[in-house]
Amino acid sequence: MGIPILRAAAGALRRACGPWTPLLGQRLLGLSPMAGNAKVPTPVGARQEQDKKARCGWQGGARIWEETEPQTKKLKSCADGEPQRKLPKRKIVLLMAYSGKGYHGMQRNVGSSQFKTIEDDLVSALIQAGCIPESHGEDMRKMSFQRCARTDKGVSAAGQVVSLKVWLIDDILAKINSHLPSHIRILGLKRVTGGFNSKNRCDARTYFYMLPTFAFAHKDLAVQDETYRLSAETLRQVNRLLACYKGTHNFHNFTSQKGPREPSAQRYILDMFCEEPFERDGMEFAVIKVKGQSFMTHQIRKMVGLVVAIVKGYAPENVLQRSWGEAKVDVPKAPGLGLVLERVHFEKYNRRFGNDGLHEPLDWAREEAEVAAFKEQHIYPTIISTERQERSMAQWLSTLPVHDFSATAQAAASPGAKVPSPQEGSEGDRDSE
Repeated sequence: MGIPILRAAAGALRRACGPWTPLLGQRLLGLSPMAGNAKVPTPVGARQEQDKKARCGWQGGARIWEETEPQTKKLKSCADGEPQRKLPKRKIVLLMAYSGKGYHGMQRNVGSSQFKTIEDDLVSALIQAGCIPESHGEDMRKMSFQRCARTDKGVSAAGQVVSLKVWLIDDILAKINSHLPSHIRILGLKRVTGGFNSKNRCDARTYFYMLPTFAFAHKDLAVQDETYRLSAETLRQVNRLLACYKGTHNFHNFTSQKGPREPSAQRYILDMFCEEPFERDGMEFAVIKVKGQSFMTHQIRKMVGLVVAIVKGYAPENVLQRSWGEAKVDVPKAPGLGLVLERVHFEKYNRRFGNDGLHEPLDWAREEAEVAAFKEQHIYPTIISTERQERSMAQWLSTLPVHDFSATAQAAASPGAKVPSPQEGSEGDRDSE
């Protein structure tokens, strides 16, 4: 009689609770009751917790695990003393303009505070603005820093370009400039390729040399002071001589300690000419422009100095041809005051990357107005006022009679004249004055 009663009770239980499927076999096999739907395996250390969550549905447990994993990583980053969100570090180029008066050139000498350079002020501003860590200022290789040209003492620039890696902070140009003196400005910024090197990628550099026109006054035929005005005939003579520099020549006589047979003494000049004169503060000035692939130390100043010596009547015109030969020629070096790096050129880079849809061409057309304004406000006035106060050009002109160009030629042509060896006095190239 007991069995029929038990069967009746079991039937009533099935009707009340629905059909029942045993799960014992699956648990013995080590599988979750919903193993067919599981996408993420249960961590061994969290088995008990996952068993609890499984009762409420595995999907909810998976969502919580996915959210907590990034939190664990973030906490670990904070524990290491790092910020939770790092700013992107990118390779860029900066367009710089500066007046070089009072500075010992562009390039920084780390560890030496005796001679202040343009890069000293630039690196300090980058650190204060939060663009680079302080350690990168001590070792500039850490930010892959490179400049297009190493301008010398007193030389200014209207279009210097440097490449480096920085944190791209908001309002980056305004923040950098806020920590720079007014005679050093960052006028533009552009993203470049990761391996970009401003010195190696630069195909040419354009300099200009600003000088008072009385530098061209003939020593015997014209006045030698500020009242002199450059005639059209003399300007044509100047341009005819400057055009002789165009092409490839051996410029070993236009730098120091470089032998005539060193391959690096060969330099290619694309163009050189003198613009129409203009008057400032009662004094007439002219601007000589020269574009070349690269220049050696003092090369441009000596190119200008030799032409001035010829026009003034101190040297014969054939000294130009002799200066490119192997014989030693004493070439006078014009003052550094009027020399300015006007722009640097990246024509090959622009052809390859300028229109790839990812990078901008490095032409700085939009910054031309700011460049012109900086020259009018800081570069031209400095050259004019310094020339008036120190009379550097007038003092240098008074030394030209000391140079005896004919004696130099005779000494070079005499028997036993010493010709420098190919390796004599090599000091390495400098892409600047």
